[in-house]
Amino acid sequence: MFNRNRCLRQLAAIASISSLVAGCGVLSSDASDDEGPIVVGTTSAPSTLDPAASWDGSWELFRNVYQTLLAYPNGATTPQPDAAENCAFSDSSNTTYRCELREGLKFSNGHALNAVAVKYSIDRIRKINHPAGPAGLLGSLDRVQVLGDREVVFRLKEADTTFPFVLATPGMAIVDPADYPAGAIREDGQISGSGPYRLEAYDDGKKAELVANNQYKGFARLRNDAVTIRYFQDSDVMVKALRDKQIDLTDRGLAADDVVALQTKSRKEALQLIEGSSTDISYLVFNPKDEWANKIAVRRAVAQVIDRGAIAHNVYKGTVDPLYSMVPKGLTGHTTGFFDDFGEPSVSKAQKLLSEAGITQRVPLTFWYTTDRYGSDTAKEFQELKRQLEDSGLFTITLKSRPWKTYVAGYQKGEYPVFGRGWFADFPDADNFITPFVGEQNALGTPYPAKEIVDDLLPRSRSESDRANVVKEFEEAQQILVDDARLLPLWQGRQYVAASEDISGAERAQDASTIMMLGELYRKTSW
Repeated sequence: MFNRNRCLRQLAAIASISSLVAGCGVLSSDASDDEGPIVVGTTSAPSTLDPAASWDGSWELFRNVYQTLLAYPNGATTPQPDAAENCAFSDSSNTTYRCELREGLKFSNGHALNAVAVKYSIDRIRKINHPAGPAGLLGSLDRVQVLGDREVVFRLKEADTTFPFVLATPGMAIVDPADYPAGAIREDGQISGSGPYRLEAYDDGKKAELVANNQYKGFARLRNDAVTIRYFQDSDVMVKALRDKQIDLTDRGLAADDVVALQTKSRKEALQLIEGSSTDISYLVFNPKDEWANKIAVRRAVAQVIDRGAIAHNVYKGTVDPLYSMVPKGLTGHTTGFFDDFGEPSVSKAQKLLSEAGITQRVPLTFWYTTDRYGSDTAKEFQELKRQLEDSGLFTITLKSRPWKTYVAGYQKGEYPVFGRGWFADFPDADNFITPFVGEQNALGTPYPAKEIVDDLLPRSRSESDRANVVKEFEEAQQILVDDARLLPLWQGRQYVAASEDISGAERAQDASTIMMLGELYRKTSW
């Protein structure tokens, strides 16, 4: 979720509100609950409340209710201590990482948070090894040691300078050993965390009510006392709720049509639209278990036909940008490999690829997508993909979809020949746009050995402390991905937040892993 100076979202307001134009707004730095909790709308509902079972958008909630050893204070582009007082590699080989905890840490239930709880939390992730969980991020970890009440030591199998970034992901949230079983997922709908907020109430798929956690010790300074998150399936319903003052702002999931409408009407409606760059990407995954998707000629022919520009223009109205590598623009190591190799969309070139492989019939492929994770434009995107591929005369495409919770289970079981995924960076490094997708066990449930990447290029890059010096390794890794065409990048997103006129802080609320820090939000006060 990188050399992040390039990719930290520097959000800039592109539509101001009438009260500020008139010069009568005053910003308050004090938290106030006079008007009740700030209400945030999003289309990204958690799939679970247990960090050991989540490597997805659930992290947007986790960042605010759980605590990690390291995190990203506002403006930081590298991980900084949060539950920890300090952390650092203690050896020249970058294989021993030590953290000392802050004194007096407690979970929201009053239980002590110590080094034993940190070790328990990390070991638990690996023991459970949930198919949808973050265990894959801990591939370089050998063991965790506790030295006294406040010191924890991570022994790595090999040099891994990205390990601090891993510890800063919400997947490494510290949980209370008394409430989270060592070998099973907690399923009572409760959270025992030590983050800036505690979970007051939760209605699965509908809302999460957060209140300030007075046990919290970390770098966050809340500018509000409470936040309620409401979960929506459709952008238009969410925007209507904003206009009807049922919510105060939106986080993820604004559809392109709604963004365009807000760009032209937000001033008149006394709403703000805040736009920022993003490293979020959308891509296709080809399953090698499928009789057609496992053929490299088929995959490369699909890559040759797809028109990313048309998707960006026709479906997303210019609110996303075409993407030609798995590493997005703005990160060290980004290339344009798919454009360099395939150029502009070409049916004749695609036909040649298929005929040279002895394929003369229309290729039948089933494309799967999720209905409720990446916004309501996803269905339109897949309709456009179907149109492009079938208009070529080379493919017959069947579209199928499922809600996210059952969708994840399907791709983990290898049920989908071709399926769509989005990726919100776990941490700011190009490594995070390659490592999760390769290896026998990866985040996609489709084994992709890619031995040169896994055994050579990634280890070499992780031994380098200066991430600006790993361009060559990432360029080589991306070329392998282009040659195989197992993963097909489509577009890179931008971030849009819509907010009512009395909300401030949204322009600085995104941390370096592009997650909203809810404590930055506050209401404006008038004279």
